[in-house]
Amino acid sequence: MDTLTHALSGALLARATAPATPGPGELTSRARMTVGFVAAAFPDSDIVLRLFGMLPYLDLHRGVTHSIILLPAWALLLAWLFSRCSRQRYSWRAIYGTAALGIGIHIAGDVFTAYGTMVLAPFSYHRFAVPFTFIIDPYFTAIIVIGLAAVMFRRQRRYPAIIALLMLGCYVGFQGILHSQAIKIGETYLETHGLKETGAEVHAIPQPLSPFNWKIIVSHGDDYYEALVNLWRVQKLQPPDTANGILAAWKRVASGYQPVSAAKWMHHGRFGEMESQHILAREAWSQEVFTRYRQFAIFPFLDRIESDGGRLCVWFLDLRFTLPSLPPSLGFGVCRDNASGPWRLGQRAGTFGTDTLLKLLGMKREEDQPPHPELE
Repeated sequence: MDTLTHALSGALLARATAPATPGPGELTSRARMTVGFVAAAFPDSDIVLRLFGMLPYLDLHRGVTHSIILLPAWALLLAWLFSRCSRQRYSWRAIYGTAALGIGIHIAGDVFTAYGTMVLAPFSYHRFAVPFTFIIDPYFTAIIVIGLAAVMFRRQRRYPAIIALLMLGCYVGFQGILHSQAIKIGETYLETHGLKETGAEVHAIPQPLSPFNWKIIVSHGDDYYEALVNLWRVQKLQPPDTANGILAAWKRVASGYQPVSAAKWMHHGRFGEMESQHILAREAWSQEVFTRYRQFAIFPFLDRIESDGGRLCVWFLDLRFTLPSLPPSLGFGVCRDNASGPWRLGQRAGTFGTDTLLKLLGMKREEDQPPHPELE
């Protein structure tokens, strides 16, 4: 989830759990919502890891600040800070529970995305993920905003916040049903292509713009088979013309998700599509400087090999972070200046920054790339 949605969810939960009449020394409804807002944003303070580079940040993000084991300690720290900032108008004991709830709802929100959250850090760095919700979901956020707006009109009542939380739970449950439907589509692909008894696995990842948009991935060793579907649509959606602008960009992305009956399965190889790429891709993939990315990536595949004179770069992507009609995100690789030179870590240009923004606005088209083979 984005940090703002997290913070708003913390404010909503704080209001929903507020007593009808605060007792002496207890937080007022406004103070509770402020504490909940800040506490629910706190886990994303690990953005400071960006100072050490993008890959360390990706590898450690959603780590110790998102741990349920360390949650009591973080809540205590925030409660103490709030108490000091309020000049001890409220004791840390009065603040502690609300701070814990804010951190807790942040952790829960992140678990429902595909990125994965290390909820048992620092004792385990396994990333738990229940991929029901895309990382930025306008419908999810809208439910929270409507609930908070209703609270503003009913300042003395907490039931609008409670209703909004119930609606939020129902929405995530609905996404869970859609996830199951997407998994079944992948299982059908396994059966029809004789992969059911080979150890192949099916994964479904939520996509942007609509809860009905899903990416289905069948992983089989070093091979991945991907389909982008819309579970609601029954007719093909044609991409817009060359018009620029946000609306046209959104339509281009939306047109990448087609009805199940028209779904096209694309093949991606971890070490490339051609035999001639495999040796070099395996060598690059196994480099020690690439250890962090190997640990982070779940569905890695060779994006491209670039050669410029003696300089050589081998780039990889993760299928979790590719979207139709948009530049690839989180692209990393290794480069060397000559055949005998050492490999060094590289981040693909345009992964973040103006290129991605211009592409989203429809003002810049991605360079033509050789298409991945489609599997009928």
